[in-house]
Amino acid sequence: MKLNERSLAFYATCDSPADNSGFLYKRGERHTAYHRRWFVLKGNMLFYFEERDSREPVGVIVLEGCNVELCESAESFAFAIRFGGTKSRTYVLAAESQEAMESWVKSLSRASFDYMRLVVRELEKQLQEMSRGVAGGCGGSQELPGPWKAKPSGLEQSRDRLPALPAVLPKENGCAVWNNLLVGADRPPNTSGCGGHDEEEEEERPPLPPRRRVLNGEAVSAGAESPSTFWRLHQQYSREVARLRQDWQQKRHGPQP
Repeated sequence: MKLNERSLAFYATCDSPADNSGFLYKRGERHTAYHRRWFVLKGNMLFYFEERDSREPVGVIVLEGCNVELCESAESFAFAIRFGGTKSRTYVLAAESQEAMESWVKSLSRASFDYMRLVVRELEKQLQEMSRGVAGGCGGSQELPGPWKAKPSGLEQSRDRLPALPAVLPKENGCAVWNNLLVGADRPPNTSGCGGHDEEEEEERPPLPPRRRVLNGEAVSAGAESPSTFWRLHQQYSREVARLRQDWQQKRHGPQP
């Protein structure tokens, strides 16, 4: 593999952030003596310099197809970068402390594109499983996960189902009535998500008492115009009052022997 020395030197010394950097002891290929070098890790390339302020790197190690493992050596906190193949070189390095050694081993093990490819595949697999779980959790369609689209909220869905307001609002006793506009209209759809069973309908509330209007300074009840409505209200509220009065008397006197 051919590498452009100028491009590598510029990439090694440019202001791009490094994944790791620090001093390590590097064992020579021919001589077993260790030399202190400044190492800089960028992506899958490990550059090493003679000094920290050197303008050009002494060498570079491309971290592809290799394993990073601890090894026994004369120096403490030593680890090795081993490549596959009979003629491949093994780089033996040593850190200055246990924490530095663990940091370098972790960084070098995650620097290759093979490792990043495995991470991306695992994340894609987890995303697909989560998408299937969300699609199947509500008992809906088992469609394959595709591009995500924002669904309209319940308020937006219910707007299309609300009845159109009339040009002239109906009036009762001289006042506009809004409650009667929604009589017979469809209720907004259930937006809770996983709704499989219909909820129990709320108990119907009794109608409000009729309002009064003033004619010639005298209050006139609307019941005078519609006696049937007044009679129904009277019967309904009288039954309610009788039931509440009976319950109150039972609680006051206690159970009868």
